[in-house]
Amino acid sequence: MQAQAPLELIRGDSNDVRASVIWLHGLGADGYDFAPVVDMLNLAQVRFILPHAPSMAVTRNNGYVMPAWYDLYSPSESQQEDQAGIRRSEDYLNSLIENEIKRGIASDKIVLAGFSQGGAIALHSATRYPKKLAGVLALSTYLPLKPALAKEAHVANLATPIFMAHGKSDDIISLERALASLSILQASGFTVHWHEYAMAHSVCAEEINDIRLFLTGLLQQDLVE
Repeated sequence: MQAQAPLELIRGDSNDVRASVIWLHGLGADGYDFAPVVDMLNLAQVRFILPHAPSMAVTRNNGYVMPAWYDLYSPSESQQEDQAGIRRSEDYLNSLIENEIKRGIASDKIVLAGFSQGGAIALHSATRYPKKLAGVLALSTYLPLKPALAKEAHVANLATPIFMAHGKSDDIISLERALASLSILQASGFTVHWHEYAMAHSVCAEEINDIRLFLTGLLQQDLVE
């Protein structure tokens, strides 16, 4: 995958980084989309990696070219999914994980995060990754390629906490679709912490606070004063 170098955000001295969060944006956005949220999280000793998806023609959007982690063919996944595109993005995310490990961050201090389409890649990749991760943030999203999970799931991250959050009035990815993914993840033995918020396809202040508490618990970091 040809991708622009990710945005990296660190609060404080980069020499003190002890954990990494790799956060994938949604369809049509870029790595800068969640930079304000990272600022609000206010976490020290954490490197936030915010990748930029490559641009591609998205079938569901009449072939309009936009940043996307994979192609979309219909409003639901009842029809064909872009398996090749999903797996290309999985490979790219895995390369970012391995790069953090080479920089001295243990895999169990790395969190995969994503919103919407980016969250789908985070979920897909984390359930298959062969090394223990710190956790997963799956925001306003769903699990792609569900039929393949039973065969491809890796035991390394069955106990890895997954923070899965969704808006009760989401009209892009329905709450029902997210709940169906939740059921499959739980039935497969994954550890999912489910959250619902009074919002649409977005993030809210309450959710950001819950994410901060989740990350500080996982990474055992103190908030910046």
